[in-house]
Amino acid sequence: MKSTIELSIIVPLYNEEESLPELVTWIDRVVKKMQISHEVILVDDGSTDTSWEVIKQLKTQFPKVQGLKFRRNYGKSAALFCGFEVAKGDVVITMDADLQDSPDEIPELYDMIATQEYDMVSGWKQKRYDPISKTVPSKFFNKTARIISGIKLHDFNCGLKAYDKEVVKNIEVYGEMHRYIPMLAKEAGFKKIGEKIVQHQERKYGTTKFGMSRFINGFLDLLSVSFITKFRKKPMHLFGALGTLILMIGFFAVVYLGANKLYYIYHEMRAPLITDNPVFYIALVLMIIGVQLFLAGFLAELVARDSTDRNHYQIDEKI
Repeated sequence: MKSTIELSIIVPLYNEEESLPELVTWIDRVVKKMQISHEVILVDDGSTDTSWEVIKQLKTQFPKVQGLKFRRNYGKSAALFCGFEVAKGDVVITMDADLQDSPDEIPELYDMIATQEYDMVSGWKQKRYDPISKTVPSKFFNKTARIISGIKLHDFNCGLKAYDKEVVKNIEVYGEMHRYIPMLAKEAGFKKIGEKIVQHQERKYGTTKFGMSRFINGFLDLLSVSFITKFRKKPMHLFGALGTLILMIGFFAVVYLGANKLYYIYHEMRAPLITDNPVFYIALVLMIIGVQLFLAGFLAELVARDSTDRNHYQIDEKI
């Protein structure tokens, strides 16, 4: 059933007092031409400047504006999660507050979800106005994410994205997982994921809020989300497979040591002590690690069995 609101625009922000009036005015101008019902949700992620006061002023000028304010800075994922929770639109579009994402892209993104039946469309900043310290690591992570996820997107981290309402209501974004929402959507069963080249603009006000740590965290988050999407409900498949492989290597090392010992005995030669062979210690360590991995798998299975969402599955339709 269709919502009375056709479009929700979610803008997470942190210390963007200068850009907010221009951004909201621009969004209002663009969406008015579309002649659809909409809402603009500004999520203040614990700003330390006057961003919240600016939002309250904008609310009086633009009735479609809503504001959420965190008591402290939780991060972009938390801001998006709360924005997704309150969004009522049939199509949800997210964008950054720094004016580097152009609101002029909104109509086409909306149409790709509403009329072309995509579940999700991710922006691709093909031409970027960022320093090389951001663009080079970004290309590396995007390529890695494509290989691991199997999703053919050029820019996983682009803040400008469009979603069908069902997507945002059925995924959980936490930690720093906003970079890999396409992977979360795919894991939830939404496979119609598209891409659109979008205009990227130079930052007009302030400075970037992200440091070099974001790239290290991004790689760790990629490993986390990859593990979660593949093995959350079947951890033994991973730990058991690794444990089996390592145990087999250790077993063959033991067989080698035994055969070597028998060879010396058969030829009535003085056999060296097994403990003098470094292979003995390698085999011992491998056997211990293999058993530990098996135990980790069993414990993870017990945790998964007690998980509140162990039997929570995405149902597309009921009749």
